[in-house]
Amino acid sequence: MIEAFANYLRSFRRRPGAFARDERGVTAVEFALLGLPFFTLIGAILQTAMIFLASQVLESAVNDTARELRTGQLQQRSATVETFRTEVCNRLYGLFPGCAGLHVRVTTVTDFQSATTVAPVDPNCRAPCDWTTSEAYVNPGGQEVVQVQVHYRYPLFLSFGPLGMSNMGDGRRLMGSATVFKTEPF
Repeated sequence: MIEAFANYLRSFRRRPGAFARDERGVTAVEFALLGLPFFTLIGAILQTAMIFLASQVLESAVNDTARELRTGQLQQRSATVETFRTEVCNRLYGLFPGCAGLHVRVTTVTDFQSATTVAPVDPNCRAPCDWTTSEAYVNPGGQEVVQVQVHYRYPLFLSFGPLGMSNMGDGRRLMGSATVFKTEPF
């Protein structure tokens, strides 16, 4: 192999323009130059699509489970925070690794104007980012205003620094869904 390279260098000295005209290995050089940005872009597109899909599935799961709360079905089963978490988890289609990571808050509020959502994680946290608010679950009665919040710290597979999709100090993305409604008279 060294001998072949030495022969190539000798031919280059004899014919200086031969190196510029030689097209062997052009494809490998082009792939080396364009491969990394191309596959990085494909990875970023796939991760972005996965995050948006997971966000929409979480939103739908929370709304469907909140409907059971709105109609009194969960109250008839004497639901707990674990029951609510399980109901949401059953609607996530395996997109979330571990439903135990869902942070659930179901509370009653006096009226729609007093419902405020607060992220249950410090936005300036450094790893590990733990929940700063405790979970809560209240089985509401008929015609009460209820606020449901569910959050999840979603792991990211590709990290692009400040250009990435992480919004937490530990490299994960905080996803959340919240809804406020008035229960039916049951």
